[in-house]
Amino acid sequence: MGVAESSGVSFTSFQLRGVAYQWWRAYELSSMDEATSLTWTQFSDMFLRKYVPQSLRDAWRADIEQLRQGTMTVSEYTYRFSDLARHAPALVVTVRERVRRFILGLYPSIRISIVRELEMDISYQQVVSLARWLEGMLARDR
Repeated sequence: MGVAESSGVSFTSFQLRGVAYQWWRAYELSSMDEATSLTWTQFSDMFLRKYVPQSLRDAWRADIEQLRQGTMTVSEYTYRFSDLARHAPALVVTVRERVRRFILGLYPSIRISIVRELEMDISYQQVVSLARWLEGMLARDR
């Protein structure tokens, strides 16, 4: 996962302050070997369990599962989707799953035109670009 997976723990833990810093420092001191080999996903999971109530994480999960474009533009929907995905990483573990969830929430006329992309290895950003392009085409046709 690039920089985030290999260096994300170092970058993030360096920025911790107050109680969060004390929590991380105590973890480092008690688990020296584990702390240095911790992946971003492991660190993120530990941090969320410690500082974000389960009820809030459950609400984020429900929000992303129910998210639909509705009256939002593709750009607004993309922003909302990305924000929720950040809080529910277990639902979008792979690029393919992220793309699938994004497409399923799109407005029906855009979703129908883009659903074949689920069968291809396409990046999330490519799907977003395609959805924006289709939205523009639909707006011009009206």
